[in-house]
Amino acid sequence: MTPSARVQAAIELLDAIISSARDGGPAADTLIARYFKDRRYAGSRDRRVVRDHVYDAVRRAAERPESGRAAMVGLARERPELVALFDGSTHAPAPIADDEVGSAAGVVPRWIDPLLAVPVERDALLGRAPVDLRVNRLKADPDRVAPLYPDAVRLSGLPDALRLPEGAPVEQSDPWKWGQVEVQDAGSQLISAACGAQPGMTVIDLCAGAGGKTLALASAMAGKGMLIAADTIRSRLSRLDPRAERAGATFIETLLLDQGHEAGALESLHGRADVVLVDAPCSGTGTWRRNPEARWRLTPARLDRLVAEQARILDFAAPLLAPGGLLVYATCALTDREGRDQVRAFLARHVGWRAEPFDAPMGRPHGDGLLLTPGHDGTDGFYFARLRRAA
Repeated sequence: MTPSARVQAAIELLDAIISSARDGGPAADTLIARYFKDRRYAGSRDRRVVRDHVYDAVRRAAERPESGRAAMVGLARERPELVALFDGSTHAPAPIADDEVGSAAGVVPRWIDPLLAVPVERDALLGRAPVDLRVNRLKADPDRVAPLYPDAVRLSGLPDALRLPEGAPVEQSDPWKWGQVEVQDAGSQLISAACGAQPGMTVIDLCAGAGGKTLALASAMAGKGMLIAADTIRSRLSRLDPRAERAGATFIETLLLDQGHEAGALESLHGRADVVLVDAPCSGTGTWRRNPEARWRLTPARLDRLVAEQARILDFAAPLLAPGGLLVYATCALTDREGRDQVRAFLARHVGWRAEPFDAPMGRPHGDGLLLTPGHDGTDGFYFARLRRAA
């Protein structure tokens, strides 16, 4: 592909990503993979350059652009070397007119900016993310694994965490193949640690997804006790089994729930759990540095639905706890509606519960919980709180 053809390819991909974001379709990575699967003539350098163009344009635009061309023109206005590639040649985009307007640059969509928690450092929300690993104590010891990654940095207060540079090829390493490490953001590891899971406990990960935090809980439990990973999306939950097999966490039980009817399916567990983790579905504002196109998918109406769903999940999670049990509520979101305000509303609805402080090596107190942000903590953005049921 010529340099100009690569720009045109990026425009075509951006058109598909914009449409998919608007209509709730596949993610950008999926669309890019499909695009090049149908274009075998594109070499590895072509794919890399096109992908860089696409994600540079995505990261630059907080608001969803009108078109892929608008997104690339906006990027080209800041990079004169790209303007020259709009030359109208074969497989190239048409020249940029003097008065052609590209997409505006920004970090945070205007409508959601006032909703973000006040301490959030906006400019850091799209910074490049490092690769964080969690050493799996079911199979390995951090002191023995760390030397196998010469570029690894140990993280204070998180004894199982290793941090590698962005783009480190972890899945090609032996410790990953042997199940000795898992890729997991340090903030996510902290939330798992806040659960205080111990061997012999009954622990429920109520919104387990593909099971990243479930596996961290399994490691803390040393494979002993009852650990249930529940979710309403079969495709996500099905990804846990092979991960658990590789990690040696075969004692995990999975439970597929029917959305809207979870309370009935969980009734037999009422009053039995020592710990329940609710890593609730959320806006994903804390993960924009890994998934910048998520800004184009979020709308005020969708946020309203998510906030209502979070409250509903908390309400059917609460009866699962035994007296004195711990409910940990977490979101990878940085809006107060999903974090601080959601916890306050829960405590107002439920008598006999209290927020419990947690001595954490990172994060800042915010409301009744802790706020983690990329700018302050170098992690993804999270809000979490520990809620204790009266004994």
